[in-house]
Parts: sequence; C-alpha cells; structure tokens
Amino acid sequence: MEFKEAKNKFVQTWGALGSQWGINKTMAQIHALLMVSAEPVSMEDVMEELQISRGNASMNLRALMDWGIVYKEYKAGERREYFTAEKDLDELAVKIARERSKREIKPALKVLKEVSSIEANQTEEEKHFVDQTTKLYDFLLKADNVLDKITEYNDNWLTKLVVKLMK
Repeated sequence: MEFKEAKNKFVQTWGALGSQWGINKTMAQIHALLMVSAEPVSMEDVMEELQISRGNASMNLRALMDWGIVYKEYKAGERREYFTAEKDLDELAVKIARERSKREIKPALKVLKEVSSIEANQTEEEKHFVDQTTKLYDFLLKADNVLDKITEYNDNWLTKLVVKLMK
C-alpha cells in the first residue's frame, strides 16, 4: 500500500469511528488528517484533501478547537490560518473524556437526579420508576467519578492507573 492510499484509508476509518464517539464523520476525518500531518495544515488544504466546503471545514475546525484537541497556528508572512491536532495520545484521551463527560454524562446525571426525586407514594409502578432511576443515577455518578479520577493524571495516566489498580 502506498503512503497516500494508507493515509486516506486511515482518515476514512477514523471518520467512520467518529460517529460511534458522538461526533460527525467530517469532524473525525479532519481530526485524523491533522493528527497524522507532520506540519500544520491550512483550511484550504483540509478542504481539498477531504473534498468538503469551506463552511463545513470552518465549522468542524471550530468544533475541534472547542474540544481542545485542535489548535490554530500562524506562520510568519502567511495570511492563511493553519491547524494542528494534539499529538500526545494520553492528553488527547483526557481531553476527549472530559469533553464527553461535560456534554453527555453531566446532563444525564442532572435529568436522572430530577426524575428520581419525584414522590412515589401512589403505585408500585411509581416506586419501581424511582428505584430504577435512582440506581441509574448512582451508577452513572460512580462512572463519572472514575472518569474524573482517570483524567486527573496528566502524565501517563494510564500507566499510573494500572499500577494503582494492581496494588
């Protein structure tokens, strides 16, 4: 397999995985392209490489910057903006985990807390509902706390976690 074919295959596969991670395919493809690029990439190059519109590229680059996994760079003497992705995989995993918690887990916890707090005095169905939603809230809260603990480790968090679990 030639380099260009391998690069394209990686970008397409990463893009397909993106939807499973809660982001759109184009956003994941842009991230993949930037992650494997040795030098910062201009928006025009992103558009050309992925065959996407300026609006689509701009919107998704902004979203990736909001996640904290893509950075804007400037080159002296250039008017174009260039972009690069977080290259440290540990840091990338931490940033994605924190963002997913903020966008998905925290809102779900808020809803579960609210719905499990209703008064359930009338029927068995009400009592069962409160019991199940309370259990879900407790479980999700524990999972979020574990995620918080994992992301506290900035340097080689995975190794530190494994060592801690083995003790």
